Amino acid sequence: MSSLERRIRDIFGERCSFSLTERVAYSFDATRQRAIPDCVVFPENADEVGELFRVARESRIPVVPRGAGSGFSGGTVPVSGGVVVSFERMDRILDIDEVNLVARVEPGVVLGNLQSAVESMGLFYPPDPSSRDFCTIGGNIAECAGGPSGFKYGVTKDYVLALDNVLPSGEFLRTGVETVKGVVGYNLTSLIVGSEGTLTVVTGATLKLLPKPEHVETLLIGFRSTEEACRGVNEIIRKKVVPRTIELIDSTAVECVREFSPVDIPDGAGAFLLIDVDGFESDVKAQVRRVKEAVTSLPVVSLQVEEDPDGRESLWALRRAISPSLLKVNPTKINEDITVPRARLPEVMRRVRELSEETGIPIVNFGHAGDGNVHVNIMIDGDDPAQVKKAEEVLREIFALTVSVGGTISGEHGVGISKKPYIGMELSPRQIEVMKRLKRLFDPDNILNPHKIFPD
Repeated sequence: MSSLERRIRDIFGERCSFSLTERVAYSFDATRQRAIPDCVVFPENADEVGELFRVARESRIPVVPRGAGSGFSGGTVPVSGGVVVSFERMDRILDIDEVNLVARVEPGVVLGNLQSAVESMGLFYPPDPSSRDFCTIGGNIAECAGGPSGFKYGVTKDYVLALDNVLPSGEFLRTGVETVKGVVGYNLTSLIVGSEGTLTVVTGATLKLLPKPEHVETLLIGFRSTEEACRGVNEIIRKKVVPRTIELIDSTAVECVREFSPVDIPDGAGAFLLIDVDGFESDVKAQVRRVKEAVTSLPVVSLQVEEDPDGRESLWALRRAISPSLLKVNPTKINEDITVPRARLPEVMRRVRELSEETGIPIVNFGHAGDGNVHVNIMIDGDDPAQVKKAEEVLREIFALTVSVGGTISGEHGVGISKKPYIGMELSPRQIEVMKRLKRLFDPDNILNPHKIFPD
């Protein structure tokens, strides 16, 4: 046993593993990129994380925080080995405060468990990535996770009031306050949210809650084409309606579901908007009427409205069937999450379709059209080097188009290692250098999740 292993075992006892089997299990995320760590540890409190950092600094070994490994950017992949810190044992909801409308949680709390707990008390935590049944609050904070409800309710950064952190030095840092208002000093909490686990390790969070909406109705509107569906989004916004969600399902996604899923799809529709409207029942009814009015100027093929849970779920079945259907088309894909100003969505989707036609590479698009966030799935044969190269060229052109219209190359997934080669397309050299200085300030030894975000 090495002295390093002995010191780690002194901190964690049986809650650490050096076995190859367990190290492999913590070597990858949803990107399927893989790098095997030297060990995995399972802390139960912040003190243990601080002790680990003191050992890591002395030994110059990387420390990589991990939630559920559900990310799409390689952010938790231990590219330089070192110690993976899994927070699955720090999974307590410490408090739900109905008066101050906050929840105090540990980072390993599964998002869906938190949402169920607060909803049982008539409260609401809006961020809703599709992985909510297994992703963790710590991972959500690291990536600033969003989801379909982001259009109306915002994303994770809008709900994090305060954080408990451990710095790479092993010191503890509390940031933020447990009130909505608080402007003393720099907003360090906002800096840490979305920093992809590269500045601090979050060991606790105070989250803002809202009253749970009393009524929800769902609309599924079919259009002839993706471009017409995108125009439908803009017409709805012009009517001053703010739905909880406006999801786009493009023509290629519809074709995949038709071929590989038993979901019932209205005939004649080539693309869909899936819309949730929530609030007080009378307000919801009025907003649904306005949505219908908004799309009357467009050639709508079908329009369905449901308000009971089973009926609403039947409409959402189309959206939920997309990813399983894509796996049947091709298990290899490049999954990106561009975000563009809503008004530019029709032209961006048109150009993406043209790129697909020009190159012969299928591109399937779906996602959160309400806030301009579209998941662009470039379907490729990962074993064909020529096709992979062509797909990377297509991706670069899509990113260039996105930036040219004032958008961003990542609305939710983050940079990690997947988008490192592309950040210079969006950020200036000065922006990147300022960010690197911040990284050095927090982590002068570069031991916390190194080789992420910035090109080496």
